[in-house]
Amino acid sequence: MFKKKKIIAIVGPTASGKTTLSILLAKKLSGEVISADSRQLFKHLKIGVAKPSIEELNSVKHHFIDFLEPTQDFNAAEYGQQARLKIEELLKRGSCPIVVGGSGLYIKSIIDGFFEGPGKNSELRDQLEYELEKYGNEALFKKLIKVDPVSASKMDPSKVRRIIRALEVYYTTGNPISEHHKVQSAKSNFDVIQFGLEWERKLLYERINNRVDKMITDGLIDEVKELIAKGYSRQINALNTVGYKEVFDFLLGENSKEEMIELIKQNTRRYAKRQMTWFKADKRIKWIKVSEQTDWNNVAELVMSEYFSEEKSF
Repeated sequence: MFKKKKIIAIVGPTASGKTTLSILLAKKLSGEVISADSRQLFKHLKIGVAKPSIEELNSVKHHFIDFLEPTQDFNAAEYGQQARLKIEELLKRGSCPIVVGGSGLYIKSIIDGFFEGPGKNSELRDQLEYELEKYGNEALFKKLIKVDPVSASKMDPSKVRRIIRALEVYYTTGNPISEHHKVQSAKSNFDVIQFGLEWERKLLYERINNRVDKMITDGLIDEVKELIAKGYSRQINALNTVGYKEVFDFLLGENSKEEMIELIKQNTRRYAKRQMTWFKADKRIKWIKVSEQTDWNNVAELVMSEYFSEEKSF
């Protein structure tokens, strides 16, 4: 009987230590890291997306980092297809893939597959773009609630591109995108063992606040200025994200530096809360409680112990 190979995925909210653990595991297992972060994909975005340092990137092989220009369109379905192919490639040459990230849809697209949906409907997309410009994203979100309340309940109202795509799928196929997701099929030659990093909420929020302060010190504002100088704007989907949109507003004079910093912290904490809600709904994840006193080598050993135990029992 054919046995599927098992791979490791490290998931959890932003600032939880996923990068540290994934690099340790890759070194111990002679593996390579498959990034499942929807923003670290893009070139020129470093500080604001907490991209691994040059030293970290050089210490083990990483995939799907600095992969696209910020103007390029890319979605979870495309990511899942390409990530699966890369995982298969690594397994064939005897390398251990370590999937790591906090983008729930990207993790899901590797494990369960992802509904690709119909191709772009230009006429319908233009109409939705017109409605967005005339009435705002709140009006589009209310429209989505009416036709697909299931998807709307799981969606960030500020993610306009996702709202438009969900409406496009509904009006093109006659069925909500949430229904399409239910009947998706996933076929791969590997199974994924997921490990989640769980922090006490107060401590995680302190880490997030400290990370944001460090981002400012490290030059986040100058990074955004450089992006503007390259011709990029907040209207680009890759940059309409926490950490960048607040700096764009600051540079336009819409808030003070202090207000900008507090907004980044607040919006990042909200994002982390949504991430935990998403991951906690997946009962397949094995949770590991961590804190500032955690010895990451011990966590890596625990993950490997569970991983090899699963391998033997499978």
